[in-house]
Amino acid sequence: MIGRAPFKIFSCTSSLTIAEKIADHLGIELGKSSLLSFSDGEFQPCFDESVRGCHVFIIQSTNPPAENLMELLLMIDAAKRASAYKVNAVIPYYGYARQDRKDRPRVSLGAKLTADLLTKAGVDRIITMDLHADQIQGFFDVPVDHLFGSALFAPYIRNLNLPSLTVSAPDMGGSKRANAYARYLQCEMVLCYKLRKKPNVVEEISIIGEVEGRHVVIIDDMVDTAGTLTFAATVMKDRGALSVRAVATHPVLSGNAVEKIDKSPLEELVVTDSIPLVCQSPKIKVLSIGEIFAEAIKAVYTNTSISSGFVF
Repeated sequence: MIGRAPFKIFSCTSSLTIAEKIADHLGIELGKSSLLSFSDGEFQPCFDESVRGCHVFIIQSTNPPAENLMELLLMIDAAKRASAYKVNAVIPYYGYARQDRKDRPRVSLGAKLTADLLTKAGVDRIITMDLHADQIQGFFDVPVDHLFGSALFAPYIRNLNLPSLTVSAPDMGGSKRANAYARYLQCEMVLCYKLRKKPNVVEEISIIGEVEGRHVVIIDDMVDTAGTLTFAATVMKDRGALSVRAVATHPVLSGNAVEKIDKSPLEELVVTDSIPLVCQSPKIKVLSIGEIFAEAIKAVYTNTSISSGFVF
């Protein structure tokens, strides 16, 4: 126990593995909870121990299916109704984050709606990592602690000791993130400009910058269908890159993404365990974010700085 008031960590069903790692780093056991499922598909989570007066941290990524988000909402509601002092949602991967703006008429803003649902359920704080867009933090009316996978990826890339290193953004929206890596690693940066026919389908990619004779690392917040990633790697190799690697915080890996990666010229794809891998691949390496989230939880509970642990 840290501090004066009790604090407990609980996991929803989809994030049990990362929750156990977080608890191990904190030197505590996960709180006891259960999930009652009904024959019609409904479910009801329950805390199997008292949380009255406690700081409660509930760990759950909100990747599909939608039941993951619903389970988190119900757990937050149960904690508030059980008189928890503070309810903190630890969301390693914040789903629906790509629906952060109206890019065409008559569409929903899933990122904002999800934030509203969490707030209405009674959450007091959000702890998450590498949101698809930083401004999503502004969708919440409660504090958001936004962590970064760069704390893992930047040292990993540096330790590769690649000569003629170049980092790349997979699209124009990722240029800020790639530029931060380039400054930290003191290397060159290139950009990819992609033209989409429809969501998840890339028609054309152009490389802005020089990749010939260089080892390229593509930096992204997530990899979904892996279409952009593998297409960009192919184009870079065709333009003379010596090798192409990629790092992405959230391994959504939907559809045949893993098959695309295996068949691509990518040397490796380095991801975190924010989402459990759907299947294994010799090209995919997983780095754990358990310690990063454990330190963030400890900092929140003891009212100490979180940003002091950031690489950049």
